[in-house]
Amino acid sequence: MSGRGLGLAILLGGVVLTAGACATSAPPPPPPAATPKPPAMRQSDDFLVVIPNTPETSASLAAQYLGDQSKAWMIEDYTGAAAFPGGQAVVIPKRPWNLTGVTATGYRLVPILVYHNLDRAAKGKLVQSAASFEQQMRYLKNEGYRPITMGEFLEFTRMGRQLPKKAVVLTFDDGYKSFKLFAYPVLKELGFSATLFVYTDYVGAGRNALSWQELKDLQAEGFDVQAHSKTHSDLRRAPGETSAQFERRMQAELALPRDMFKRQLGQTPETLAYPYGWWDTDVLKQVKASGYMAAFTVRRQANPSFVSPLTIHRSQIYADMTLEDFAKNLTVFQEEDLR
Repeated sequence: MSGRGLGLAILLGGVVLTAGACATSAPPPPPPAATPKPPAMRQSDDFLVVIPNTPETSASLAAQYLGDQSKAWMIEDYTGAAAFPGGQAVVIPKRPWNLTGVTATGYRLVPILVYHNLDRAAKGKLVQSAASFEQQMRYLKNEGYRPITMGEFLEFTRMGRQLPKKAVVLTFDDGYKSFKLFAYPVLKELGFSATLFVYTDYVGAGRNALSWQELKDLQAEGFDVQAHSKTHSDLRRAPGETSAQFERRMQAELALPRDMFKRQLGQTPETLAYPYGWWDTDVLKQVKASGYMAAFTVRRQANPSFVSPLTIHRSQIYADMTLEDFAKNLTVFQEEDLR
């Protein structure tokens, strides 16, 4: 081999040796990441028992095991907790366990609150300041109350749905535009639902009234719109009013709004708020005959699942109420020995 060839061979050999030395001196690759150990779990038809590896919340567990984060209240109500450390067993109900809300020590109550008009400043008893309203809504949120839909409440009264321990229903009477200006932004921010009871003669009647289109838009966003009669007059039979006159007036006050709702909103109202909360046995018969499934008074009292469907109670919230006064309308359990 020539000197040149020998030198090339030595050079190439040096490269190979150097490469080999580099290969042998490189650090070994890191081991593959360990697969997280799944949480220990036992289950029956009614319950899951989970032992999470890491800290969890009722919302995260509801999302994982119930498929819906909004069902966190089921875990909270059953366990009495909303946060759980890793390694602790958590019982998760897979389905409702008390549709009636009745226990050996008493029964569940659902407060229904009534608002009317809102403005920047309070005026009289029924025009509440926007700031006071917002304070009350944030109080509900901070204290763990859960505003539910009217449909959910009515299912509860038919013993077909279990509700959170601190369920509450928000209602707004008459159809004031102030709902859209002051209540709507707060309710949307907090994720609260509400029902508007409107009397049809007032809808679109002026700059302070919601229009049918505005009601339709609110309905599309998940707010419920229900009936409050045609003219907001006392539905009880007037002195000297004949049976025939009373029947005709009830047809106008109760049946015509259902027809107008169908035309304007595409749905027929199932519920009615009595104007001024006034009713009697004759009115109840007319309300039932007109097709309403439930009706609401303004008696200051919360409701058990077994409340009479045509005389459901609501508590009016007045503009001069303090936050302490407001909280007195939020009773959610009636203690009573039922053993």
